[in-house]
Amino acid sequence: MSTTDVRTHRAGTTLLITIDLPQARNSVNAEVATLLAKALDELETDPGLRAGVLTGAGGTFSAGMDLKAALRGESPNIPGRGFGGVTEAERTKPLIAAVEGWAMGGGFELALACDLIVAAEDAHFGLPEVKRGLIAAGGGVIRLPRRIPYHLAMEFLLTGEPVSGRRAGELGLANRVVPAGDAVNKSLLLADQLAANAPLALAAVKTVVRAADGAPEADAFAAQRAVMGELMASADVREGMTAFTERRTPQWTGR
Repeated sequence: MSTTDVRTHRAGTTLLITIDLPQARNSVNAEVATLLAKALDELETDPGLRAGVLTGAGGTFSAGMDLKAALRGESPNIPGRGFGGVTEAERTKPLIAAVEGWAMGGGFELALACDLIVAAEDAHFGLPEVKRGLIAAGGGVIRLPRRIPYHLAMEFLLTGEPVSGRRAGELGLANRVVPAGDAVNKSLLLADQLAANAPLALAAVKTVVRAADGAPEADAFAAQRAVMGELMASADVREGMTAFTERRTPQWTGR
């Protein structure tokens, strides 16, 4: 898929998704949200794709909601999928945020919705919504206090001030902190690492983590048992065990 607003490119088994509105700092309007949702559908439904990388063109990840479009009455939210068609979407395949430049407001929330974050050391992450009379309702208020200590999350949310990619790494918000300009390349390498693993197992990890979030321990284990029952009946589990005993690389089928 290729449009003037969102581009997708297959890099082996990875789908690279790029918001391509650098003149607007890759802010998200209704059209961008719709196209991002379609890109995630492509990732989910194509059996040849194992992981996705989300980034922005022109050295900026995303400045978040397009305020001019919002004032015109446009919504950057997709029903059932949240801001940008991403923040509330249920996905079975891993998604990596490759962050260069600014990830502000909804842009930061897009990154928080991803499973992994690779950040350029000079990137900037912030939730400035309170400076505009809003709150970070695309997942920032909910997710950030679950990712970092409460008081640090509240500093983001109450001051609206950004931090650098290097600081994001120190706080545990980024899996990798890399030199400027290298976030996409490092994200694609990381995606290749994920793609070497069993796709059903990757999906099962995501399902159990989601089910266990905030749930009592007994309920979390019950949810895990249900997922494990399906996983253990799969051909990929047998293939993984057989490949290990035969000292060869497993050939995953996703079945």
